[in-house]
Amino acid sequence: MKNIDDTQDMLGAAFLRHDDSNASMQAEGERLEHDTAVYRTLLESTKAIPWKIDWATMAFTYIGPQIEALLGWAPSSWKTVNDWAERMHPEDRQKVVEFCVAQSQAGTDHEADYRALTKDGGYVWLRDVVHVVRTPEGGVDSLIGFMFDISERKRTEEKLARLQKELEDLSFKDGLTGAGNRRMFDNVMQREWAASQESGKPLSLIMIDIDFFKAYNDYYGHIQGDECLKRFAGVLAKAARESDFLGRFGGEEFVLVLPNTDADTAVKMAERCRDLIDAEAIPHLRSPHQQRVTASFGVGTIVPNGGMDTTAFINLIDAQLYQAKDNGRNRIVAVDRAGMGGEAFRTQSR
Repeated sequence: MKNIDDTQDMLGAAFLRHDDSNASMQAEGERLEHDTAVYRTLLESTKAIPWKIDWATMAFTYIGPQIEALLGWAPSSWKTVNDWAERMHPEDRQKVVEFCVAQSQAGTDHEADYRALTKDGGYVWLRDVVHVVRTPEGGVDSLIGFMFDISERKRTEEKLARLQKELEDLSFKDGLTGAGNRRMFDNVMQREWAASQESGKPLSLIMIDIDFFKAYNDYYGHIQGDECLKRFAGVLAKAARESDFLGRFGGEEFVLVLPNTDADTAVKMAERCRDLIDAEAIPHLRSPHQQRVTASFGVGTIVPNGGMDTTAFINLIDAQLYQAKDNGRNRIVAVDRAGMGGEAFRTQSR
């Protein structure tokens, strides 16, 4: 196997536009000419696109004819590195050029992926593999490299990334309602708890339970019960703001996490949910509340200060929810720290 110096000599010979052989050594010249022709043929028959740049002039001394078939630009139009940079996607240009220049100046072989613009206005993903040729003094003499078309690989990577994102989304979503699942709720709650603790801004939580849902399932059947859950989740999603998180806590119970939301606003959000549920008018012949689907709400607001963890806070709001159910259902029971400064909680019911 030839070493890198041998390979460099071959490439250097193949890229020369003129005969560098010693005229006084005809046999050696003929051999070099033959080798140059062989290596040029090999280089120009591969799908990889060879090129060479003179560092002093920043001019292309060679680029393979394959470039025209791939990008539409004739080899003769690749005169300097400016042509290379200008035929790069604007979003990639600065980062790639700065990286390649820095690596070349350091004398470091490197690779760069970028989108190259085609003559007809499209683009092709390329990978440039660059070898830095040094002078005897250790400076940069030239750059020798190969361009590879990696468009198909990039399409595959993007497809896999989309599939991975879809799988991640599915792992955090409730399969029936499309709301976040319990796993996602736990993650969001921990994240917003920490953010509230750091910022000193209030965090609110609403827990919502469909009233008499067992009776609904018994009367209408579980398939219709699933449809009810989906419609109910859709109503809550309409009420939620962009910054809020809607999740299915389990069964017929849902949660709304409200970052940077004070107690009064949280109660108003619960009232908005109740109004929208009433307007949806989902029939429920076994409900005493106008024979419609209604819900009970537990609402809580806190600025975490180390005196209570997320589990204790969730349990506290859950207790308000069950108080609402015990007091006749279709009610809102809210609790928050008085004035956001004291340790005592106050409760309101409506």
